[in-house]
Amino acid sequence: MYVTSGNSGWRRINGDSLLRPLLDEVEDVLRLQEDYLSQLSICVGTDSEVRTAYTKFATVIVFLREGAGGFMFLRKSARKGRVGLKERMIQEVSTSIEVAYELAPLLKKYGIPMEVHADINPDPRYLSSAAFKEAMGYIKGMGFTFKAKPDAFASSSCADRFV
Repeated sequence: MYVTSGNSGWRRINGDSLLRPLLDEVEDVLRLQEDYLSQLSICVGTDSEVRTAYTKFATVIVFLREGAGGFMFLRKSARKGRVGLKERMIQEVSTSIEVAYELAPLLKKYGIPMEVHADINPDPRYLSSAAFKEAMGYIKGMGFTFKAKPDAFASSSCADRFV
């Protein structure tokens, strides 16, 4: 079972909750960034952390404006119980794909590219590499651009700060 804060759980980085459905908020952002649309890209990523009795997740939607900075939306959730590493990595990817799938038609309408970032290291020396092939296949199989460490900043750097 997942627990989120607020109606949809999504908020701005300053802590303000998104009061309307996610797609409405994202479309407003796209309209406000009209001058940057050709330089705008979106990255979705999730990171997690295991605690004693639960696992915390943080998912971000990062809006990048080439040469003009960026900003993001954030959603936190938690799952009761401990989750094994591989299962947790796939859950992170699954959560990111759900968000990307929801955003895809809107971003296509505006011609905005999107990447799904996985907090997984492809190097076999790292434990997370056990889920690399499955994660890459899952993301690419859903039709999204896949990024893993060290290029997966949405999950590895942005979402990581909030778990």
